[in-house]
Amino acid sequence: MIRRIAVITLALLWLLSPSLVAAEAGITVTASHVAVNFPSQAVFTVEAESDVNIVDVRLHYQVDKMNYAEVISEGWADFTPASKVEANWTWDMTNASLPPGAEVTYWWMIKNADGNEVETSPEIMHFDDNRYTWQSLTGAVPQGGELTLFWYTGSDSFARELMDACQEGLARLTQDIGTYSERPIKIYIYASDSDLKGAMISSNEWSGGVAFTDFGIIAISISPSELDWGKGALVHELTHLIVRQATFSPYGRLPLWLDEGLAMYNEGELDPVLRSRLEEAISKNELISVRTLCSPFSAYSEKAYLSYAESYTLVEYLLDNYGQGKMLDLLALLKQGNTYDEALTKVYGFDIDGLDAVWRATLTSPTVIASEAQQSHPALIATLAALATALALWGALALEKRTWRRSSGKSTM
Repeated sequence: MIRRIAVITLALLWLLSPSLVAAEAGITVTASHVAVNFPSQAVFTVEAESDVNIVDVRLHYQVDKMNYAEVISEGWADFTPASKVEANWTWDMTNASLPPGAEVTYWWMIKNADGNEVETSPEIMHFDDNRYTWQSLTGAVPQGGELTLFWYTGSDSFARELMDACQEGLARLTQDIGTYSERPIKIYIYASDSDLKGAMISSNEWSGGVAFTDFGIIAISISPSELDWGKGALVHELTHLIVRQATFSPYGRLPLWLDEGLAMYNEGELDPVLRSRLEEAISKNELISVRTLCSPFSAYSEKAYLSYAESYTLVEYLLDNYGQGKMLDLLALLKQGNTYDEALTKVYGFDIDGLDAVWRATLTSPTVIASEAQQSHPALIATLAALATALALWGALALEKRTWRRSSGKSTM
């Protein structure tokens, strides 16, 4: 019996061994490897020999990311035809960059002058940022998913607090909206903006943080001194990532107010400075229309702040008044390619302009409240006014810092 098992095992090994199969085709692959020069390039190399000249060597590869269809790419290797060759193909990331932690499955196709052809067994390239010695922490997320956090500066408790914030944010997202991660998530925490910028192949990319939604990867700079800001920033980017997964489709896209509003809502309470800007716009009748908020927000900071504030309250209005189920239905219809007006009408019974009307009706001008209170409690109102002035000054300073972070990539907006 033992002898029979040994014979069967040897037979299976013979069938599965790529070198034996290659030898039968008259081609033997002697080596295959890839050298990663993060973030600029990856050099794939294969060595092979044959009884006759090897005339064709190609690399086939498949990136692990969300795609509308299965995509297999091909690279033509550089080599001189001979019976023994070393062929190379260089992936220049200036043409199609990969984020840190991306995975690529690749295999070689080799052909000789007799027409014999062989493919090597698939291997996986990990496009890792090897400039740093990374530590990792893995945690579970709703619906059996997995999130891994990588960092190289800061204590274990620093990473643990960030992980806790991520898990709480994802759980809240599932409870409030009904969405959850459909693939493993990787988060890379860089210690500074300059460190993160070194991971970006293009100078145009956001230097403070970016969610590579199709890859399920987030890269962001959070130093231990920025822990509180970092928690909110990660929840914001995670929300973008999960909502993108839930609505991934070639047929439609989300209006910007919905995408940003969901991310801000999941962070928690609206920033007091943004709330103040919203109230000012209400009192002056300067609200931006919902239809306008479907498109990219203004480059002018004051209008941009108002756009984000309105987006938050629009999502808040829909969730508070119609619940999770309706929001999930809305996302599903947008994924199917329904227009914004069609999707809103089917789920809520009103289009974009109708949403604008019912939403505005729920907003109360603070000047009306202040006027009524002034008549009955003047002393109290004077005190509150002084306090409001102090808070506004503090808020302006905080917002100025956040504005700088936005220009350097630090804002979660």
